[in-house]
Amino acid sequence: MTHAPDTRPDVVRIALLGAGNVGAEVARVLLEQPEELARRIGARPELIGIAVRDTSAQRTVELPQQLLTTDAESLIDAADAVVELTGGIEPARTRILRALNAGKPVVSGNKALLARHGQELHEAAEASGTTLNYEAAVAGAIPIVRPVLESLSGDRIRRVLGIMNGTTNYILDQMDTTGASFDDALAEAQRLGFAEADPTADVEGHDAAAKVAILGGLAFHSWYTIDDVYCRGIRGITAEDVEAARSAGFVIKLLGVAERVSSGVNLRVVPTMIPRTHPLASVHGGYNAVFVEADGAEELMFYGPGAGGGPTASAVLGDLVSALRRVVAGGPGIGPVVHAGLPATGVDDVQTSFSLTLLCPDQTGVLAAVAGVFAEHGVSVSTMRQDDVRDDPRRPGEDLAEIRIVTHRARNADLVRTVEAVRGLDVVYDLSGLIRVEADD
Repeated sequence: MTHAPDTRPDVVRIALLGAGNVGAEVARVLLEQPEELARRIGARPELIGIAVRDTSAQRTVELPQQLLTTDAESLIDAADAVVELTGGIEPARTRILRALNAGKPVVSGNKALLARHGQELHEAAEASGTTLNYEAAVAGAIPIVRPVLESLSGDRIRRVLGIMNGTTNYILDQMDTTGASFDDALAEAQRLGFAEADPTADVEGHDAAAKVAILGGLAFHSWYTIDDVYCRGIRGITAEDVEAARSAGFVIKLLGVAERVSSGVNLRVVPTMIPRTHPLASVHGGYNAVFVEADGAEELMFYGPGAGGGPTASAVLGDLVSALRRVVAGGPGIGPVVHAGLPATGVDDVQTSFSLTLLCPDQTGVLAAVAGVFAEHGVSVSTMRQDDVRDDPRRPGEDLAEIRIVTHRARNADLVRTVEAVRGLDVVYDLSGLIRVEADD
């Protein structure tokens, strides 16, 4: 029920779990701008405590010592709303459920948890009439969760694709703009703080895959987990691949994609060549962008910083203000609509294009043999370029040709079979640079 004006609370109490870069920035704003936030919320927000692992640990941001505690459970019990910014699966899952089961709204940026247990957490929120909010879990400061959840809820989304990881975008952008190798670009990303000491989650695509699972579920009104996402990272991308893409008018990006196909919804994270004229091609450095294609709205792009304490805290605080408005008004929570139940499918039925590079002997009949395999499998070639190769260490002393092929769109399964058949030809010494292409035929 909605509170009568004279029964609305004057103060709303907030528990903050986590004091890293994002948590510290959220705490700073709550402590420095309570009156300004109160005018938006309708009650004064009070940060009653910050749960941390070690209250005596050195921190880059100074926080009031009296607010620090290791007793997260008591803090949750005393709060009206909870902000969870600790990351990981446990104890974050247990703590969020504690708050939701008590009817307290939760704001989280925990993409790993949401991509594993989002359905369970949402069901707990719905059962107690509260909300689970997580704008910060996908693309940092970019407002994408709420537009998909609310603004586009009356439209039919066909596809969501985007650059959802700033680390990999920085690496690929450096390779494209400076000619750097993957290893050199990664080292520079680590030096600048774009990449962690262990960059596996980023460069193998797992971080982006979690975001695709979350965003795909919202876009297609169904539940998905990270296990539903086909994932390939960027470790195998070479400077030669990047240069070949450039010479053909493309740039390589790690794209997260959720799209409607005949058998359900395909979710994938793959290195992809996109035309330099595409809006996503102009996304540089550590920035993110999400491109939405829908029946009514047609094409929309959301762009901005995908990480960082300040930008991510902005998304957290937006969710928090929205959640606290409902606390003050006493209204029920509004969760995602997930009644469509569209199944997650594999990549076999996805319509896509491939780019590949063949090393062959420079002799008559090679192109005819390759073209014959494509024709046999019902896959047509969009472009083909041949360059002479001399003194290649793979076949010393031979006159060689490098053949770069971009296919027309076809079923992924048909393309894979075609590539394997081409690889088996006697006149194909090596097949490399196999990358998906995002382009209109």
